[in-house]
Amino acid sequence: MKWVAVAVMLTAALTVQASNEENSVQAHHGHLWAVLLAGSTSWMNYRHQADVCHAYQILHQHGVPDHRIIVMMYDDLAHNEENPTPGVVINRPDGPNVYPGVLKDYTGKDVTPENFLKVLRGDAEGMKGIGSGRVLKTGPNDRVFINMVDHGAPGLFAFPDEILNATDLADTLLDMHTNQKYFEMVLYVESCESGSLFKNLLPHDINVYALSASSPHQHSYACYFDNHLGTFLGDVFSVKWMEDSDIENLHYESLKAQFLLVRKEVNTSTVMHWGDLKLGSQKVSRFLGPKKPHSKPAPLKSVASSRNDPCLTTSVPNPDVPITILQAKKRKAETPEEQQHWQEQIDILHNNRLTLKMAMWNLVRAVTGQEEKASYMLSSHHQHDIVRWSCYLDSVRIVHTRCFNLAQNVYGLRLLHALVNLCEHGYTADQVLQATASVCPIAVSGVM
Repeated sequence: MKWVAVAVMLTAALTVQASNEENSVQAHHGHLWAVLLAGSTSWMNYRHQADVCHAYQILHQHGVPDHRIIVMMYDDLAHNEENPTPGVVINRPDGPNVYPGVLKDYTGKDVTPENFLKVLRGDAEGMKGIGSGRVLKTGPNDRVFINMVDHGAPGLFAFPDEILNATDLADTLLDMHTNQKYFEMVLYVESCESGSLFKNLLPHDINVYALSASSPHQHSYACYFDNHLGTFLGDVFSVKWMEDSDIENLHYESLKAQFLLVRKEVNTSTVMHWGDLKLGSQKVSRFLGPKKPHSKPAPLKSVASSRNDPCLTTSVPNPDVPITILQAKKRKAETPEEQQHWQEQIDILHNNRLTLKMAMWNLVRAVTGQEEKASYMLSSHHQHDIVRWSCYLDSVRIVHTRCFNLAQNVYGLRLLHALVNLCEHGYTADQVLQATASVCPIAVSGVM
């Protein structure tokens, strides 16, 4: 009987030890959560929401449950009047429909910087009555994947009506770290100047690893122009990391390996990584899902080089997308009247952009008091990194509210390096404010 008792005790002890080890493993790994954001709207910006829909499918197929995926996008593509195949959204020519099953937690006017940051912070009370109300319910053992896709500018990321600034994003990530809202986090960001969201802002010791589609001073690029749909289907950086994720065994590929591959394949901009680079040794499966998909995506056509890569050969800088789309519509026109209509739209676009450029020119000239110095501040070859953040963000807010809505006039984002230069040369936001009184008496709206 004594031996039986000892055996029972030993078995119980081993069971407790195994349970503790299992709990320890579970505590270390936690759960994987994801937040997917497309910040734009309209058929012309089709590619942004298509990217996010594709990202959802990757997570879903790799076993991340819907209750741990949060999607924020305007949702105006699938049943858009310009969509010849209602309910279908594709991310590459002749590709699969990436729209079915995509969650619609926050759509339309709920797609805002404020709501996005509340979702990240887990502010359920602040999101009551808005969309699904779902927020990250993460703790110190969980992993978080964040994918952000839209237009950008130095230190800024656009939403349909407002602008998210890099310091607010950085403060939110630091708040999440302080409050133990994650164990490890990965961000993939697609936007022009996306590197400026992280440079000198993302610490290297808070377990956050980020990829940006471009350096702090570069455009990102659209690709896969579809003549039938009359728009671009994807963005080069997003297409490259997702098409790699579609075909690779994510249990074997590390984040750094994917970064190096994507950086090599994206020859349109400089893909960069930021933050805690040690996380690059982690496998991609830890952030995109652990399961092997039941079905493989349709095979991609192999390409020998960038010269015949169907993404790269159709790529254009994101600021050139509107004019490229309108020119394609003009070429496709079947009557002289249609051609004239699209030429008029092209002329309107050019004139509206000229209006924005002149407004910024007049503003910078009013601040500096010198035409030569104004030209220098506006030069695309003269671009400072942002150091005087308070001056710059205050100046952006002034221009956004008094001159032109930067979210609705995305070409205006291309002119904001002038405000960076002004601040870095010692001019102040107060001087910018005073200049707007004469330069921007009427706000400009609706310019692509």
